[in-house]
Amino acid sequence: MATGGWGPGTGQPGGNGPGGQGWGPPPGPPANNPYVPPQAPNPYPPQNPYPYVPPAPVPGRAPRRRSRLWFFSAPYLVAAVIRSAHRVATRLFVQEGDGRIEDRTVDRVQVARTVLGALATIGLFLAYGAEKDGWEDAATGGVANMIIAPVLLIVGGPLVIIGFVFYAPPHLRPHLRSRLHAPLKAVGWYLLTVVVLVGTLLGVAQAAKAELNGWQGFLVGIAGLAVLGWGIPFFLLASLYSARSAFNTAHVHPMLPPVVTVALVWVLALFNLIDSGMPQGPPVVQYCSLLGGPLSVTVVSLWEMHRMRSRFGVTVRGTAPVPVLR
Repeated sequence: MATGGWGPGTGQPGGNGPGGQGWGPPPGPPANNPYVPPQAPNPYPPQNPYPYVPPAPVPGRAPRRRSRLWFFSAPYLVAAVIRSAHRVATRLFVQEGDGRIEDRTVDRVQVARTVLGALATIGLFLAYGAEKDGWEDAATGGVANMIIAPVLLIVGGPLVIIGFVFYAPPHLRPHLRSRLHAPLKAVGWYLLTVVVLVGTLLGVAQAAKAELNGWQGFLVGIAGLAVLGWGIPFFLLASLYSARSAFNTAHVHPMLPPVVTVALVWVLALFNLIDSGMPQGPPVVQYCSLLGGPLSVTVVSLWEMHRMRSRFGVTVRGTAPVPVLR
């Protein structure tokens, strides 16, 4: 059959009839074409979008979790009570005041003086020995001084403050008196703490004498334990911080804390001399041990006042400037 010249006929190679091969290969470049360049390898191979593979579990014991009973253990409860008492004592008895000048150099010198004083005391004990129960007496004396210092401040501090106010010029005295509310508030909190602790001790003693039984005795015991367990650490921290800040007298004038501190250390030295006598050792060591603490505190306090006057422009008979950090 004629194809009209358009292709092979039926039955011929390449025809569409039976036995034919169709119209040839599909369109596109022939296989093994020498004129088509080979494809270059992909310089950016596909990467795994999730490259992290969790490690295989290591056979063995699973990590132990802290039991919830840890929050009811004695170490945790003691640490929680101390943190709470420290936070409240700091908020009540370490108020720097608007005119307080924070001199970090003076703070470092004060810390160094305290450390050197403690090392000197230990060195004297080791060099010249101590009497029977000497270390125990020294520790008891340190705690006693920490408790007596606020009492001396409450008794003698007003005299120092009154003298400081009257030494100021007349036109500044009303301003200084108007700023006495912060020290008086700190003294009030301290006296309230003492009253609560003494009242709790007396109440527990009376309950013990009355021999309360049952739920009444249980409630009194729990209440007394809670008040004393929190109140005694708070009282010790309040005594330490109130002696250091002189009951927040920096609210009145920046130079008032070092003045009160000098008066306090000399009164404490006199009390220790009357109570315990001269320290151990040769006469030179005795006098150095007795006068070393008060003299060093006096020198540091005078140097602090000199820095306030020379670097910050603060004078005893002048107003307090804007606080500056150095």
